Amino acid sequence: MEAIKNRYEFTAIFDVENGNPNGDPDADKMPRVDPETSFGIITDVCLKRKIRNFVQLYKEGCPNYNILIKPDKSLNTKFSEAYDACGLKHKQKGKNADDVKQAREYMCENYYDVRTFGAVMSTGDDPCGIVRGPVQINFARSVDPVYVQDVAITRMARTTEERMETGETEIGRKSIIPYGLYKVEGYVSAMLAQKSTGFSEEDLELLWTAIINMFENDRSAARGKMCMRKLYVFKHDNLLGNAPAHKLFEKIKINKKEGVESPRSFDDYEISADNNMPEGVDLIEML
Repeated sequence: MEAIKNRYEFTAIFDVENGNPNGDPDADKMPRVDPETSFGIITDVCLKRKIRNFVQLYKEGCPNYNILIKPDKSLNTKFSEAYDACGLKHKQKGKNADDVKQAREYMCENYYDVRTFGAVMSTGDDPCGIVRGPVQINFARSVDPVYVQDVAITRMARTTEERMETGETEIGRKSIIPYGLYKVEGYVSAMLAQKSTGFSEEDLELLWTAIINMFENDRSAARGKMCMRKLYVFKHDNLLGNAPAHKLFEKIKINKKEGVESPRSFDDYEISADNNMPEGVDLIEML
């Protein structure tokens, strides 16, 4: 498959209702927030995990669409499998650069997330090098400050006989955001796709499909109701692009409707896009 020939940026807008979109291990898994502003935060790692999970479901059994970052086996084992597939020798001292390059190309060809996001594969006895991926995603941030609510829940089953002696039920807790609208921005580099991973037009279409559907097969009681609301894509007519990314992101405006002080639904917002694009850039509203 031929690598993409156009640079892209994208803005995705999504919301959460009565859920925890991304728990913070440093704060007892409460929703991530900026402590200074109270804006909600979702990490790039969290969002890429959802994209990987969708691709794994959507392309299960399809060659060249494996997922490297998943908990089925150790990464080093997968690197050694690449050496086996390429007929390369294992555990060589002073690893041959050509062998590493061949193994890296194998990983790019066979693993969608390596072609897309890149990977550090330089560990273990059979290193496959380091790949800088053409698709990069920022942290998502809420449009307005979010209110984190700690909710008491009743647990009907106890874990030990000793705890059963004090009663059949006990109180637990879960942290939620009653409502929050989030925006995330990302980048797709045609130069890195051509020089590094071979990220193709088919891979790109799969990326848009995965972003649009990333919450649809990732439901859980903890995350509540999460919905992808909008996906705006900026397409440049060449490899290097025609305008700075931040200028394009500023074309998407999100404002509270008149009279709304504390948004509690998507209907409390107005989203608009300035279609006056720089020369050589097209705005595509995919959702």
